[in-house]
Amino acid sequence: MSTGTDSRRNGPAPRAALAWATAAQEGRHGDTDDGRRQHMAKRALVTGASSGIGAATVRLFRDHGWDVLAVARREDRLRALAAETGASWFRADLTSDDDVAALRAHVDETGPLHVLVNNAGGAFGLDSVESGSVDDWRRMFEVNVLGTKRAVSALLPALRRGAEEAGGADVVTVTSIAGHVAYEGGGGYNAAKFAEHALVAVLRLELAGEPIRVVEIAPGMVHTEEFSLVRFGGDQERADAVYSAVEAPLVADDVAEAIVHSVELPAHVNLDLVTIKPVAQAAPHKVAKGPLRVSRG
Repeated sequence: MSTGTDSRRNGPAPRAALAWATAAQEGRHGDTDDGRRQHMAKRALVTGASSGIGAATVRLFRDHGWDVLAVARREDRLRALAAETGASWFRADLTSDDDVAALRAHVDETGPLHVLVNNAGGAFGLDSVESGSVDDWRRMFEVNVLGTKRAVSALLPALRRGAEEAGGADVVTVTSIAGHVAYEGGGGYNAAKFAEHALVAVLRLELAGEPIRVVEIAPGMVHTEEFSLVRFGGDQERADAVYSAVEAPLVADDVAEAIVHSVELPAHVNLDLVTIKPVAQAAPHKVAKGPLRVSRG
């Protein structure tokens, strides 16, 4: 499983554990791995960290002085992100029980956890309910719903330890406006994101009375390098058309700002639900094309 020679993880993780031990013993702040700033050694884990919103969130947490554990399936991208930011990384597929068990063991070994960002997810296809692929629906439920459930179940014990040490912890889940408003072609993605939204709402009720905030970030149109490309099976032209002529769709950094802001608010303030869309998007199915102009009547 997760050992010092495990290929799933890189070198900085033991440093994070050491920072926790020395900070506890000496009552001092620790350095980030690259020494850019002094900070209290609070740690965030970000899933789906190899690209898009996940990678942007890792970068912003590191810029704010957090220790970060980046989690994703693609080791080459995790290594590159770690080299860029000084984050630690762990390779795991959240649809695999064995991988998630190894991730839990790694987190337990390397110190408390204060923030879990459930960002891993995705859409496959834009077909009707009638014609949509059952396999695509199954994949969307696995990664968006069951992957989030696995991560929460595995990591809540570490978050509780972090909350005891620091006075609070956070579970942040990136869902979608597709989990709140249905649209034609949404099909399986709507169903999966509605389910993930419900999971978050139930978790918030279940954790009431504990110092653990449960936050949902529901983005609308975000122009990233992979989301639509994956959705359309690698069809670059079709993916590009989603954003064509839309003035200023969101980018991954916009969503990362909302995520990091939500956990850096005073501990008694909980942003239950943050819906974030570009001005050009009124709803999943209504997007203005062309320049935004003031109406004269």
